[in-house]
Amino acid sequence: MSMTLRADLARWRHEGQPIARISVSAARGSTPREAGTFMLVTPTALSGTIGGGELEWNGIHRARELLASGGGPVDLRISLGGSSGQCCGGEIVLTFDLPDAAELDRIMAGLERQRMAQPLLLLFGAGHVGRALAHVLAPLPLRLAWCDSRRDEFGPVIPPGVMVHDDGDWEGLVAGAPPGSGALVLTQSHALDSLIVASILERDDFGYVGLIGSRTKRRRFEAGFRQIGLSEDRIATMICPIGDRGVRDKRPPVIAALVAAEIVTHFLHRGQADGDVEGGDET
Repeated sequence: MSMTLRADLARWRHEGQPIARISVSAARGSTPREAGTFMLVTPTALSGTIGGGELEWNGIHRARELLASGGGPVDLRISLGGSSGQCCGGEIVLTFDLPDAAELDRIMAGLERQRMAQPLLLLFGAGHVGRALAHVLAPLPLRLAWCDSRRDEFGPVIPPGVMVHDDGDWEGLVAGAPPGSGALVLTQSHALDSLIVASILERDDFGYVGLIGSRTKRRRFEAGFRQIGLSEDRIATMICPIGDRGVRDKRPPVIAALVAAEIVTHFLHRGQADGDVEGGDET
């Protein structure tokens, strides 16, 4: 989200577009988004979300009215029930304003700080599944580093914000990753997969280690890891197969969708049950 917002904001500023901001200044009870959330609106485009539904639809309309008329910040208190068109049951305060150049600079800086605070996920492999994963994972609240020595395999379009490492230096990426990082390993070589996963498990401080493959592949890798002295506890942290939700479908976009759900639950929201991860309404 922060990467998309930042890219959109940079483009709009370059184009000289007028920009309005809709902020959730306060939230009480059940609401689609939390206080501090904001989105940006131009006369013809928008970026970010305050939760979707009637709340956002009406908010965009009010933001464009403010763009047309000018003026200072406006607060709007909304009870999310009855005439609001939503039934969350909570209460929210939206603030509409027209940020000046200095405030837009602060927004840009804040989005960059937010991006740098996001967890790092290493994606090894740019084959069919790797490419599908890069595009699915790029919008998530994480920093994605994508590594493969086969430069032509990344495809014609790199998703915004993805850091491409086409020198194949997987060792440098693993060694330089901060504690709590995650990794998805799906290269063209089982031998390379084994080297990368073993290196990560030896560190013993990654928050997620996923390996593409079957249960047979897992058993073979486990046997090899035992031979090099890795403990059962460390081996057990490896997730293989990845995205295993009982769906028998080997098409790369389907695998990518299943793995993305796993990344959210097992990496971005470690320790939370599936039901604890809330979502907002759609516009």
